[in-house]
Amino acid sequence: MSERIHEILLITRNPDGSPHIAPMGLRQRDALWLLAPFRPSRTLDNLQHNGIASINTTDDVRVYAGCLSGHYSWPLEDCKLIPCSRLQNALSHREIQVARIDDNEQRPEILCKELGEFTHRSFQGYNRAQSAVLELAILVSRLHMLPEEKIEAEVAYLQIAIDKTAGDRELEAWGWLKERINEYRARECA
Repeated sequence: MSERIHEILLITRNPDGSPHIAPMGLRQRDALWLLAPFRPSRTLDNLQHNGIASINTTDDVRVYAGCLSGHYSWPLEDCKLIPCSRLQNALSHREIQVARIDDNEQRPEILCKELGEFTHRSFQGYNRAQSAVLELAILVSRLHMLPEEKIEAEVAYLQIAIDKTAGDRELEAWGWLKERINEYRARECA
């Protein structure tokens, strides 16, 4: 059985104390949380440097899209137990500390212990457009690894959900990600 991957927003602290927000897949291994960022990674550097982070869940998919398209200004507030930030509009957040790093040349595994979990409001579930934005965000994070045909087919399929169920937030996020794809294509064709 494969491990379930949960899409979250991880906030780490840069060496200068500023926050760094990154969308990431999160898995659970026994009592620990597993993160596996690809190298090179600011998130990896920050976790190695100070060993703390907040795991954030939100239903505002613009935050995921924004991290991949240069829109980083999201309201934050201090965590309760660690000197780090969390999303102000988070549905919930966990505060974690690195327990162990299993090094790997391409994708180290970072195992973290949970110091506290905090629920701020209930999760109503994602609509189809929100799910499509999350899927497109994952695709955008892997553009350099995918053939053009795969990108085109995925975008066309996901567009159906956007056309049927997107609100203003989802349309804004979708637009940011589509811009990122167009920029990537322009660089590749240059």
